Amino acid sequence: LVKFGFVVPFAREREFVELGRLAEQSGWDMILTWEPVFGQDAWGQLAAAAVSTEQIRLGTLLTPVPARRPWELAAQSGTVDRLSDGRLTLGVGLGAVNANWRSFLPDEGRATRAQQLDEGLAVWSGLLAGQPFSYAGEHWSVGPVTELAPPPPVQRPHPPVWCVGALRPRRQRQPSLDRAARWQGVLPAVVAGQEGHSGLTHESLDDLVRRLRGIREGLGLPWEGYDVVVEGDSHGGFGDIHDRPQSWADQGATWWVESWWDLPDSPEGVDEVRRRVAAGPPR
Repeated sequence: LVKFGFVVPFAREREFVELGRLAEQSGWDMILTWEPVFGQDAWGQLAAAAVSTEQIRLGTLLTPVPARRPWELAAQSGTVDRLSDGRLTLGVGLGAVNANWRSFLPDEGRATRAQQLDEGLAVWSGLLAGQPFSYAGEHWSVGPVTELAPPPPVQRPHPPVWCVGALRPRRQRQPSLDRAARWQGVLPAVVAGQEGHSGLTHESLDDLVRRLRGIREGLGLPWEGYDVVVEGDSHGGFGDIHDRPQSWADQGATWWVESWWDLPDSPEGVDEVRRRVAAGPPR
């Protein structure tokens, strides 16, 4: 069966917490937020929601790991996982080099960001798995922590990671899928899709899932329990995925995440998010 979540496009901190409680009462399985380079603190929102809810999962969609110090991300995500008693999922990707990003960080190119994503996740997961841990990479190096190390997360060795996996049609090498296959779930997309659109179709998802199965089998990793996450808008306002969630489950999707990025950043927009959340997931 498909599980259901939604990304809150815009909301103040107290509104986010309120939406988390409402979502839990209305039958949703997860509420997600997102991380800009500079903006509202996603981890403060998630921590507040963690102590205000009991069952709903909490996540990011997504966290731009190349823009984060991995030890700070490990500390924040470990805190939220403990506060929520093990309900955190981390969604990760290269990040969008938009105006917010360029105000603080250079655009070093996709290849460099891909290296930073891999190294950042290696440090993040290693720190959460426990000490002694050390790492020496091109972008990050850490030594063993001998004092003041935080407690471990509830989910061991770390909270599940959903990683963007972008299919390159008609290509043999699939570096993005290779990365996503090593973690606990995929946020599927197709390279060359328009901005704001995943480019995903039923046929491309079928191809992507088939490739991921093969990669995980080659790594000796089980397919059972691996998440395939389709972002769509059952209200038909954003992107190009508007059909029934169950139709994607037939291609292997395990999660449907509502993405309502067409709503305005205004009190009226938050009211509409509240209305959609109260209506429950599109089962």
